[in-house]
Amino acid sequence: MHKIIIFILCVICTSVVSAADDIELIVIRSEHKLLVVKNDVVLNSFRAAFGSGGRKAKLRRGDHTTPKGVYRIKKMRDSERFHSFLQLDYPSVNDAITALASKIITKAQYNAILDAHIAGKMPPQNTPLGGSIGIHGIGIETQDRIEIHQIADWTQGCIALRNDEVDILKRYIKIGTEIIIVD
Repeated sequence: MHKIIIFILCVICTSVVSAADDIELIVIRSEHKLLVVKNDVVLNSFRAAFGSGGRKAKLRRGDHTTPKGVYRIKKMRDSERFHSFLQLDYPSVNDAITALASKIITKAQYNAILDAHIAGKMPPQNTPLGGSIGIHGIGIETQDRIEIHQIADWTQGCIALRNDEVDILKRYIKIGTEIIIVD
C-alpha cells in the first residue's frame, strides 16, 4: 500500500514540476492581482503591489511605474533586501520600439535591446528605459511593512508579493515562464 501511495505522489510531483511549461503569470494592475494560470485555469492568486509612480506604463528609468506587456522570467535569485528576486527580461522589444519612436532611446540602444532578445540574453539594463524589473518579496516582514504592502503601491516599478507568496510562486515557474502585465 505504501509503495502505491509513494508512486502516486512521485507522479504528482513530476507532473507539477513539468507543468511549469504550461504556466503563465497574468498581472492585473487595476485589481492588484498576480494570477498563476495553466490552460486558462487560475491555480493561484496573490495580492500584488506595484510601482509608486501610478498606473501609467513604465516609460523611463526612475519613473517608479510598472511596465505593461509580455515578458519572461530571466533570472531567479535570493535577495537580502527583498527575500527573493525574479527578474524579468525588461525592456521588451515592444518597449524599445515605443521608446525609439518617442526618441527616449537611440537607434544603438534599440539595436542592443533587440539583439539581446534575439540571442535569448538579458536586455541592457542601463538604457534610459531602466532595468532590474521583477517580482520580489517585501524583505523583513514587520507589521508596518505588511500594512504598507496591503494598502499602497510602494515599489520602484517592480511587482511585490509577501515573502511566503514569492516562495509559493517559485514552485510554479522556471526561467522562461511568461508573464503578461495588463491594466
